[in-house]
Amino acid sequence: MSSELGVFLRARRARVRPSEVGLPPGPGARRTPGLRREELAALSGVSIDYYIRLEQGKETNPSGAVLDALARALRLDEEEHAHLYALADHAARRTPPGRGAADRTLRPSVRLLLENIRPCPAYALSRTGDVLAANPEALALYAGLADWPEERRNTVRYVFLHPAARGLLADWDRSAAGCVANLRGVAASDPEAPDLAALVDELDARSPEFAALWRRYDVRHRRGEEKVFHHPEVGDLTLHVESLRLTGTGQRVTIYQASPGSPSHDALALLSMAAGTGRTVR
Repeated sequence: MSSELGVFLRARRARVRPSEVGLPPGPGARRTPGLRREELAALSGVSIDYYIRLEQGKETNPSGAVLDALARALRLDEEEHAHLYALADHAARRTPPGRGAADRTLRPSVRLLLENIRPCPAYALSRTGDVLAANPEALALYAGLADWPEERRNTVRYVFLHPAARGLLADWDRSAAGCVANLRGVAASDPEAPDLAALVDELDARSPEFAALWRRYDVRHRRGEEKVFHHPEVGDLTLHVESLRLTGTGQRVTIYQASPGSPSHDALALLSMAAGTGRTVR
């Protein structure tokens, strides 16, 4: 929807202080610590009327030069800059209409990968974090996830709504922010997607933390990182996480690994034994 571009601009404008871009605070009390519309318009070299129409979704075809100027004024990084372009393309209908519900069909070779990579925990996710398939170690790593019905198993939902998540994830705040920033990135190409809208509406209603992070409008796609778990059965694990995108599907495979010879490697072996002899599910 064209207004999503305006939502992004408003959210990011509110986060830039005048002093950060060389502007004086100005007279009188400010309603927001961020930039005023007229300030961002002046920094970007556009008229205030044009910028207001852009925020309101009435102007839907900004040029590349305008988008670049806005990105500089808003101090966007490379990924956020690309997100701005994606929203503008969607507003101008330069991208194909959304496909509706995302494809949840998983190639048999992906299921085979999840099985062959054991004992490393691994799962396949939809674009919104639905668990399409998981090996037993992955279900064991995310304590309590297997207790949910298959259709409810979603990694973002787990982080914000599962009672075990805050104890399991050593840096819950970072994990939560990363989940929402990735979901915002997904929304760029298809902000009206039913699967995305349903998940966002649910979490916005049930989790104040999610609602606050969603309004912040950070954008960050998943990438490799290190994550620490306080697991209730095998103790602490420090795992290397890799997220591999499956071309043309919107799906991704996430794999958790431990450094050979480390205490986490031993703990991962214990986790695999606790997972038993089950096979990759779904």
